[in-house]
Amino acid sequence: MRAQQWRLDAVANNLANVNTSGFKREVAAFKAFPELLIRRMDDDGVRLNPFGSSDLAPIVGRLGTGVELNELFTNFDQGPLRETFSDFDFALDGRGFFVVDTPWGERYTRNGSFQLGREGLLVTKEGFPVLGENGPISIKANNFRVDQEGRIWINAAISDDPEVMVSRENNLWEDTVVLDTLRIVEFELDRYLQKQGSSLWRESEISGPPMIAEGDRRPTVIQGFIEMANVDPVMEMVKMIEINRAYEANQRVIQAHETALGTLINQVSRLS
Repeated sequence: MRAQQWRLDAVANNLANVNTSGFKREVAAFKAFPELLIRRMDDDGVRLNPFGSSDLAPIVGRLGTGVELNELFTNFDQGPLRETFSDFDFALDGRGFFVVDTPWGERYTRNGSFQLGREGLLVTKEGFPVLGENGPISIKANNFRVDQEGRIWINAAISDDPEVMVSRENNLWEDTVVLDTLRIVEFELDRYLQKQGSSLWRESEISGPPMIAEGDRRPTVIQGFIEMANVDPVMEMVKMIEINRAYEANQRVIQAHETALGTLINQVSRLS
């Protein structure tokens, strides 16, 4: 029954975040307690018959002793992409994470729903700066584009930065320069990343340190889209019904055992 409670908590959390962009569903994994061998009493496994003897295993079978929660891990399967038409929304198609600077250090997220901060930085909904390969990303509204490699292109013709300023006689987006590249990292064992809340993860000893995603391992960056949760609400509802039925079945077993034990005690007390 306690194992079913853990399953129910995981399913309920998945359903609660079905509309949370970048959310990854949780899966509860269980393991069995050590099984016991059932052996016939006073039996060495030898049988005598008119034609001699034969050996029969005295082991009747195995007896399970229950299950326990082994781990609660995150499934990082790709979620569906939804178009938002916002220049500040980004989706990752493939394995990898955006890097965010927080008061607790660098954290990692799949939630690419960003916005323009007061200081002109690309930030998360919580105000944490999104990091590029050169640090925080300073941009302006309607003056940047991001390609599939994560490179941030700005219109140099209307830039206030003298280092990237070019002739203002050119048409919009005719003269562009690369401002920075989104820092996208991967982990050797991302399954063991630890959740911190607000769609953020942090590394653990088992997950290993972050590595810059390069080459074929680098996910595609899609501007104007966000990745939705990889939660199928219909499947989660089916699991919830299954869990409730399993919980009730275990509950009835315990009640039947208590009733039988109570009857046995009452009969023994009468005989004594």
